[in-house]
Amino acid sequence: MSKIPVLVTGGAGYIGSHALLALRDRGWPVAVIDDLSTGTREIVPEGVPFYEGGIADADLLRRIFAEQKIQAIMHFAGSIVVPESIEKPLDYYRNNTIATHSLISAAVACGVKHILFSSTAAVYGAPEHVPVDEQEPTQPINPYGASKLMTERMLADCAAAYPFNYGALRYFNVSGADPDGRSGQIGKGSTHLIKVAVEAATGKRDHVDVFGSDYDTPDGTCVRDYIHVSDLADAHVLALERLIAEPQENLLLNCGYGRGLSVLEVLDALDREVNQEIRREMKPRRAGDPPELIASNRRLVETLEWSPRFNGIDTIIRHALQWERKLAEGRAIPPSRA
Repeated sequence: MSKIPVLVTGGAGYIGSHALLALRDRGWPVAVIDDLSTGTREIVPEGVPFYEGGIADADLLRRIFAEQKIQAIMHFAGSIVVPESIEKPLDYYRNNTIATHSLISAAVACGVKHILFSSTAAVYGAPEHVPVDEQEPTQPINPYGASKLMTERMLADCAAAYPFNYGALRYFNVSGADPDGRSGQIGKGSTHLIKVAVEAATGKRDHVDVFGSDYDTPDGTCVRDYIHVSDLADAHVLALERLIAEPQENLLLNCGYGRGLSVLEVLDALDREVNQEIRREMKPRRAGDPPELIASNRRLVETLEWSPRFNGIDTIIRHALQWERKLAEGRAIPPSRA
C-alpha cells in the first residue's frame, strides 16, 4: 500500500505522540500540529515537521496541507478531562466540536481524503448493556462525551456530502507508555487512574484518591476497560490503511480489550508491581462517572484483524511505571531537545 502523508493533530500529546511513533515505525510520512496547551514539543521526534498552533487556524491548516501534501488526518487535538468538562462545558464544545468544524472545513477545501478521529466510550454514557458494542444507544452524561458525539455526527454528515471517508475510534481507558520509553503521559494535573497511581508510586503524590466506593460493582468502585496506548496506536495505523483501501467505507470501532477491572483491582496490581501498598483515600463519587464501561471489541478485531501485543494490566502498569521513573529522573526528554 502507498503510504500517503499524514497530519497528526495533537501529536505532541499522549495518545497522538504514540500514534506518531506507530506511523513512523512503519514508514509513513508525517507532520504534527499542536498548540502545546497540554502537549510537549520535545516528545515529537527530530525530523518530523512541527507546526505550533491550533486546528481552528484555517490559514495555518491550509499552509500545512500545501507544504506537506497532506492526504490524511489523524485527529487527536482536544480536551479530555470529564470532571473539567462539567465545570467548563463551553470550553469543551469550543475545543472539541467547533475547532473540529474548522479542521474538517479546511480538509474538505484542500482535498484531504481520509480523517481518523479520536472519539471516546463516553459517548455511550452509562450503558444498559456491558460489554458495550457499537450499536448501543449513544447517551452521553457529560459535556466531554457530548462534544465528541457531535463531532462523530459532523463527520458522518460531511462524509455523505463531500469526497472523503472517516473513522471514529471510541477509546475506553487508555493507559501505559511506549515499551521502548520514547513517549508516555506527561500532562500536568492528570486525572487518569494509572497515571495518578504511578505518580504516587514514584513519590510525586502521597496517595491516590478513589472516587466512589458505593457503585453497583463487585467491590463498589468503578470498572473500566484499560487498553495499552501502543496497542491503540497500532489500531490507528490499521484503521488508516483500511480507509485508504476502502474509500467508500467509514469506520466506527470500539477500542478496548473486552474485559474490565475495578479501581481497586488496578491499584492492587500496582502494589504487586512495586511490592508495597500505595496509600488510598476514599472520596465521594465524581460527577459524570458511569459505574462500568467495558468494550465489545469484536468489530475492531474482525474488521482490522487487530491483535493486541500488551493486553495485560501488569504490562500496562509496568510500562507506565518505567516512563514515570524516567520523568522523575529527568531522562524522558532527549537532552538535545530539552
